[in-house]
Amino acid sequence: MNKSVLAKRPVKPERFLSLGFLALIVVGGLLLALPVSAAGGRSIGLRGGLFTATSAVCVTGLSIIDVGAQLSGFGQAVLLILIQVGGMGFMVFATLIMVALGKRITLKERMLLRDSMNQTTLAGMVRLTLAFFLMALVIEIAGALLLMTRLIPCYGAAQGVWMSVFTAISAFCNAGFDLFGGYRSLLDFQGDPVVLFTLAVLIMLGGLGFPVIMECLHLKLRRVSLHTKLVLSITAALLLTGTAAVALLEWRNPLTLDNGMNAWQKLMNSFFQSVTFRTAGFASLDQASLSDSSKLIGSLFMFVGASPASTGGGVKTTTVAILFLVVGSVVRGRERIGAFGREIAADTARRAMTIVMIGLFLVLGITCALSVLERNSGFALIDLFFEATSAFSTTGLSSVGTSALRPVSQWLLMPLIYLGRVGPLTLALALANRMDSSRLNRVHYPEEKVMIG
Repeated sequence: MNKSVLAKRPVKPERFLSLGFLALIVVGGLLLALPVSAAGGRSIGLRGGLFTATSAVCVTGLSIIDVGAQLSGFGQAVLLILIQVGGMGFMVFATLIMVALGKRITLKERMLLRDSMNQTTLAGMVRLTLAFFLMALVIEIAGALLLMTRLIPCYGAAQGVWMSVFTAISAFCNAGFDLFGGYRSLLDFQGDPVVLFTLAVLIMLGGLGFPVIMECLHLKLRRVSLHTKLVLSITAALLLTGTAAVALLEWRNPLTLDNGMNAWQKLMNSFFQSVTFRTAGFASLDQASLSDSSKLIGSLFMFVGASPASTGGGVKTTTVAILFLVVGSVVRGRERIGAFGREIAADTARRAMTIVMIGLFLVLGITCALSVLERNSGFALIDLFFEATSAFSTTGLSSVGTSALRPVSQWLLMPLIYLGRVGPLTLALALANRMDSSRLNRVHYPEEKVMIG
């Protein structure tokens, strides 16, 4: 093919978005590796900088450094910016900058913005972006103000305000980073309902997705879409099921719930653990002390993750909902897939199956690799599976302590975190050199039966 033709070929949106996140990680990693980003001027190193930047941009929360103790004020500010840009999407911030500078948003940029926010139409994309950003800002400010009522008395005015702002943004972006130090996350706030419920609400709002929040705010102005119905129903089912599972499995565990908590505190922490399994990364319970059954169930919840167009990761709630609907249609002998009086396209079901299968192969493959690399470390297989699932789903929970893994294992987790954030299907489409679909659709082969089941 002529080189001039190749040069003029437009870059796929999937490829542009994937490379954009990668560039942000590299820049952020180099900044965090600078001595000025480290407390005391001692650099955290290139591996520490890149891993922390990957985890921040991909709003994961896994960390091989003690963020509260090892990063300076400048380093913490860089980390917070990476979390905010990673959670909202770099195309959102690029659009905001262009709007602030008075520059015109081109059609190509609107298409990239649409794809980055999982929208289906170009109509009103710039206005929608501004609305999303303002909504996120209001939610984060409200969460920070509530946290200040608890953190200022503990840490003083200046430090309390900064920690409240950092924690609120990290929670809404489902990042899981905190400045409390000692890798303790929220263990010191197990009995504080203000902190736990404030963070739980921030996590849930960030994980619902901006379109769902906007639709709920305008509930009286239009009918609720099928997407919103699926998101709300699956989210509610997962939260209730998760709370019940954690409570039943950990109620008598002296290392988690049964460590002096009363019944109300046990239920509160069970609920928060269920919420944080949904790609949040904050922990009010010691994850290493959870029973193997809780870790397995938690891994399944992390794999599902949050909802599309949200700040969370995972294969997404609607993807799993569609798979259940496919199973239901087969069991009931129906040819078409439907829910709430609406039909779902077969292509959507195929994409859902593809996302889940790619995700499973990635998680199981990395788990096997970790088990080989860490064979002399004494880590149980369930803990390594928990770690791999947490990385892929951009959750940030760890039962082994990511800093305790060998450096080669930490390097291995970085691409998994990245794949989990950009989406396995998005990256596959970005790398694929697909033929013209019109040519493929004209080719039909003879049909033949295959035995299954």
